[in-house]
Parts: sequence; C-alpha cells; structure tokens
Amino acid sequence: MSRFMNERYRDLHEYVPGEQPKERRYIKLNTNENPYPPSDAVIRAVREFDAGSLKLYPDPDASVLLKKIAETYGVNPENVIASNGSDDVLSMIFAAFGGNGAAFPDITYGFYTVFASLYDVKYTEIPLRSDYTISPDDYMNVGKLIVIANPNAPTGIALTTDEIERIVRSNPDSVVVIDEAYVDFGAQSAVPLTKKYDNLCVVMTFSKSRSLAGARLGFAVGNEALIRDLYKIKYSTNPYSVNSLTQAIGAAALDSREYYAKNCKKIGKTRDIFADKLRSLGFYVTPSLANFVFARHGTIGGKYLYRSLRQKGILVRRFDTPRIEEFLRITVGTEDDMETLYEALAGIISEAKGERT
Repeated sequence: MSRFMNERYRDLHEYVPGEQPKERRYIKLNTNENPYPPSDAVIRAVREFDAGSLKLYPDPDASVLLKKIAETYGVNPENVIASNGSDDVLSMIFAAFGGNGAAFPDITYGFYTVFASLYDVKYTEIPLRSDYTISPDDYMNVGKLIVIANPNAPTGIALTTDEIERIVRSNPDSVVVIDEAYVDFGAQSAVPLTKKYDNLCVVMTFSKSRSLAGARLGFAVGNEALIRDLYKIKYSTNPYSVNSLTQAIGAAALDSREYYAKNCKKIGKTRDIFADKLRSLGFYVTPSLANFVFARHGTIGGKYLYRSLRQKGILVRRFDTPRIEEFLRITVGTEDDMETLYEALAGIISEAKGERT
C-alpha cells in the first residue's frame, strides 16, 4: 500500500472474487457461472451490433433495455434502474440508503460487508439459525437498511414471498433490499411486492440465469422515488455504466425467455440429482434453490476436499469463515461436469477412508 492511500480505506477488507485460473484448463465450478451459452438472439445481437457506434457514449438511461425489463416484470420503466452488474447496483444502494446503518445475515454474500465499510455504514450481522436458514423474526422492526440475498449465498436457501413481506411490512421507515441473483433457479421473486410497498427494492442480475456474467449487467426494481434516489448516486459517479453492446444483448436476452427458462429448469434438475448423490457419499447438503449446492462431508474436511479436487482439475469454492469452513459451494455445471465431479469425490473419499484403516 502506498503512502498516498486515503487513511479511511487503509484497513478496508476488499471483496475476493472467485478464482479465474489461467495456468491450466479446469472444470470450473467455483463462481456460479451458467454452464450453457447465451441464446441465439444474444449471439445474433453481438454479430449485428454496429461497432462504429462505439465512438459515441451509450444511452445513460438504457431506455430500450429498461422498457424491456419493465415489460418482462410487469412494472413501469420508472421503476427500474440498470447498471454495471448487480454489484454496482448494490454499491449505490448502500451509499443511498445506509445512513442509519444496515443489517444482513452473518453468512451471506461477502460484498455486503465491503460496501458497508466502504461507505462507512455501521452494520449488524444477524446470525443464521443452526440449520443455516434466515429467521424472518430476526428482521422485524430493525429500523435500518436490510439486505437479504434470496436465495441466500452461499447456502442456496430461500425465504418465501410471505416471509419477505412480513419483513418489509415491519420496517416501513427503512429500505429492504432483496438480492435475487439466483431467484430464477427455483425461488419466488419479490418484484410484485414492489407495487405494494414503497420501501422494497429488488436487485437482479443477467450473470446467472441469462448466461451474461461477462457482459456485466444488473438492475433494480422498486418504487419510483427509490429508483430516483439511485439515479442520483449513479449520475454522481458513472452515468454511462452500461455500455452500448451490453444494452443491446441485454434486450436480446429478454426476448429469449423460453430458452433461459428451459436452461434454469435443466440446472435445477441437475442440482437436485447431484445433491442426492452427494448425500449418498456422506455429505450434508442444504436445500438449495440456486444454481449451486452447499455441502459438508461428515468426516473429511472441506480444505482437504477442495485441494484434492483442485489437483484433479476441478475448481469449487471454499470460504475460510467460521461455521462454514468445512463446506464446499459447488456450482451446478453440465450433467457431464457433475458426473466427473461425483466420480472424483467418490475416489477422494474412498482413498481418504482407506488411509485411515
């Protein structure tokens, strides 16, 4: 760190992205990317994009894209803001609504603590229950910004919209944010509740269910006044945060609902089959509704399994965090990917048990 670094940020613990290896080819199941390609409409939009238009700035409001998002989710364009991935939207949310502090689960998406620290938002981490579920009762009358990933990451466990509504209703003077990065893989979206409550903001991404992680596109849906607040932050930092090409392919992706719905259903089926196979190997697996599973073996440590899989050319994610350090978060890949992983785990476990006898 240089001597010029602002003292306020010197102790900031930045977010650590999932590994993106370059030294060899891996079966990559560590960053919850979609194993299936973007739709034909998206690929066509890339090929037909007028590269000459890149000399001009993009539409700062992403008007065409916002209209399609609004149509897709049954809201008005004034209820939507898009930006450079859902992380960027979440960053704006902490800046805009964190003045009275924030609350979120102690085991959840790691960027929440980073954003809170970055914007000097005093935060409370509310422990998950012993079964790694969120207790809605813990979020009643909190009186500060509430941020909940639903399904939660890295557990994959989801709240119902009734439970979310209870939380929103009990905090009328605070913004409640539901981060729905993984909602399309089996959970219920809270977007319809944004028409009923002016303090609810739902955040989504194109990275997971729409296979556009590399395009960096996310958005939020909420009351028009909330969205205007976020635009104030956006226009004070980076009004051109969604480039022209991303706007075009985002709109094309929204025209491919059947394709992506089919992929999400396929991933959900693969997830459930693989979870059962893990249980047959002696794993405890949380009831995930995301595009990943979260599993802990009964006798073999998470670090050992992570390292052994890496040696075999398979990447999964492990968090060196209290309560979950023995878990592996495993992205659901293709059926072939998951079969290869299952066979690798079975071999590692058999070998480990043999060494102990």
